[in-house]
Amino acid sequence: MSTHVKRAFKYRFCPTDAQAAELSRTFGCVRKVYNMALAARTEAWARQERVNYNQSSAMLTAWKKTEELAFLNEVSSVPLQQALRHLQGAFVNFFSKRARYPRFKSKRKSRASAEYTSSAFTFRDGRLKLAKMAGPLDIVWSRPLPEGSVPTTVTVSRDAAGRWFVSMLCDDPTVKPLAATDAAVGIDVGLDHLLALSTGEKIANPRHERRDRARLATAQRNCARKEKGSANREKARRKVARIHARITDRRRDGLHKLTTRLVRENQTLVIEDLAVRNMVRNRRLARAVSDAAWAEFRGLLEYKAAWYGRDVVVVDRFFPSSKLCSHCGALQDRMPLNVRTWTCDCGTVHDRDVNAAKNLLAAGLAVSVCGAGVRPQRRTPGGQSATKQKIPWREP
Repeated sequence: MSTHVKRAFKYRFCPTDAQAAELSRTFGCVRKVYNMALAARTEAWARQERVNYNQSSAMLTAWKKTEELAFLNEVSSVPLQQALRHLQGAFVNFFSKRARYPRFKSKRKSRASAEYTSSAFTFRDGRLKLAKMAGPLDIVWSRPLPEGSVPTTVTVSRDAAGRWFVSMLCDDPTVKPLAATDAAVGIDVGLDHLLALSTGEKIANPRHERRDRARLATAQRNCARKEKGSANREKARRKVARIHARITDRRRDGLHKLTTRLVRENQTLVIEDLAVRNMVRNRRLARAVSDAAWAEFRGLLEYKAAWYGRDVVVVDRFFPSSKLCSHCGALQDRMPLNVRTWTCDCGTVHDRDVNAAKNLLAAGLAVSVCGAGVRPQRRTPGGQSATKQKIPWREP
């Protein structure tokens, strides 16, 4: 079976002063158009009217003809049109109850990016040239693009640390389903150990943020002492952002390696549907939960499983995986977080996390056998997963 996979390849690049100025203007114009279109649609919404993409595009044409917004003509029109398409997608998600109402983009907090389609760039012999630019970008080719692949969309961005990135979306024929296997694994996430597998293996939590916590605190104190709006404060802010970027890069690299290994080794992967957004409201655990990046782990696992023909089964968050004996099925009344090992009435001694992983695996396989689809609650508001509907674990 062959798959058609669109894959983004992200690279760093070093722009010239002229390119950096042009891209910065483009970022500002994209943000301006997005905010103006959102304001227009919000006003129309208050009048009980709807404005679609075509009407927003007509507004953009009119804005460019005004003296006040004539600067929009100085940048490529394609990123501006793409901003309107992104806004349209945000409203589609809002009306489908998959997201909140779209918010305005902030100059300092929002991601600085611009998207170019094939009509606004040329890519020949490994040289990428964007519209309105005299020369190609100086890209650091850390890995080659798939042979014969041509980018269909190019996204240029700048992070808070001042690093420039270009992301190229293209077909990747090298992504093919892996050979089927009978291996299945239950995965229980935690803080003491990042993962506990039903095989008994435990994967340590690297705690990337804790390793740089002292350095980060020092940089943040130095930034707080600087006068707002000064050049020294900007330098200090960049230093804080570089430390955050270092932490994020290490975390993402570790999760990529871990999820790739799990997908390659197992045909079925069973995880638990966790309400991470609610967990970070706990002031004592918020920092540790955020550093563990459980939501990012799940996202990586799901899309890689879809690439390589694996199955990810998500068990309902109310399934009592920790309180259930994986040997005899007895359900304990209470299981405080400080209890890491416990003994069942049948005499089996359990490691809390490994036992939970075994129970998740059993529940996931039961759901797979009965043919029910497991739908995570965070993607179907108000719904229940098939695990809770089909398996009466709470009955005596």
